[in-house]
Amino acid sequence: MKILMISDVYFPRVNGVSTSIRTFAESLRDQGHVVHLIAPQYPVQPGISDESWITRIDARKIVFDPEDYLMKWSALQTYIDSLHPGDYDLVHIHTPFIAHYAGLKIGKRLQVPVVETYHTFFEDYMHHYLPWVPRKWAVRIARAVSRKQCEQVDTVVSPSAQMRAVLQQYGVTTPITVIPTGLDASRFVPGDGAAFRQTYGIPAQRPLLMFVGRVAYEKNIQFLLEMLSLVIQDHPEVLLVITGEGPAEAMLKKMARDKGLQSHVMFLGYLDRAVGLNAAYQAADIFVFASKSETQGLVLLEAMAQSTPVVAIAELGTASILRQEQGALIAQDDELHFAEQVQTLLIDHQLRERIGVQGKRYVAQVWSSDAQAIKLVACYERLIMTQMPLAASAIA
Repeated sequence: MKILMISDVYFPRVNGVSTSIRTFAESLRDQGHVVHLIAPQYPVQPGISDESWITRIDARKIVFDPEDYLMKWSALQTYIDSLHPGDYDLVHIHTPFIAHYAGLKIGKRLQVPVVETYHTFFEDYMHHYLPWVPRKWAVRIARAVSRKQCEQVDTVVSPSAQMRAVLQQYGVTTPITVIPTGLDASRFVPGDGAAFRQTYGIPAQRPLLMFVGRVAYEKNIQFLLEMLSLVIQDHPEVLLVITGEGPAEAMLKKMARDKGLQSHVMFLGYLDRAVGLNAAYQAADIFVFASKSETQGLVLLEAMAQSTPVVAIAELGTASILRQEQGALIAQDDELHFAEQVQTLLIDHQLRERIGVQGKRYVAQVWSSDAQAIKLVACYERLIMTQMPLAASAIA
């Protein structure tokens, strides 16, 4: 099968969408399929050895979000004009901006079906990026746009059953298939947690909490700082390490200063996924996560793959991953209850170790990338078979 993917983001831009694309693409290629990706050109080199399967499109900065770049339509149009029927069997869109509309155009030009993965729960964070728009209006806009875009494609892929239910509540009638992103084998390679602590000057015995993800408002990291204030009352040496970058970083640093948490919070920026990220998970005593807007929550699985126990809120996509004591303790949307779960693991070393071991076993059994790629191929094949009679009648 020849698959053309298109996305408004990809590495070196680090986020769940980039990770999902790469994970699926590698598994699909291993299974003998041809995968090609259209993505923006960034000013910073991605540091990826093999980009032969990627076409980079000239892109421009986005004023309100300097991390992202928007592909220039003129450059994209030139590429689209070079395509011909038979080049690909299917188009898979991964983001709802320029890529969505370009993907639709490519599908029409090639006369092939179009799939779109709904990676991001937009209604929960649009108001952060459009602060001049009343939140109620921003939510309505997000729902209306999501519904319309989902109706424009042939099949929608949702990373979780919970997100599928949300889309159906929006009124989406397009078929929706639930296919989470799995973990590839590299995520299970043990990281060097001791070396990570030494690199960043963190004593071996210091209790360490870890957050990995985009430092954005919708990630609810301010909740973790409030929770941290409670934990340090009984564990005055505890440290919260926040890895990643994003628009909420300045606000969170100010909040940490205002709450007197400077010596208890460390902001590290992005870490290298190949080596540094596994080491970060391995170094932590507990991985903490309070986001309520995840369509899946890959970082939870990555932490568990390193035998690091998780404390997290189970809401939307994370509810599809989290199982009590199967790698995690599930916390309520309450700082005190969350802090109590963290303290339970800090105090009970045997429980912490047992939950960590169970988590790695659970992820290995249920969340492998190859298994999820097989589901995606089955989705593609069903769609192509469904569309074949329509294509034949159109030609006739």
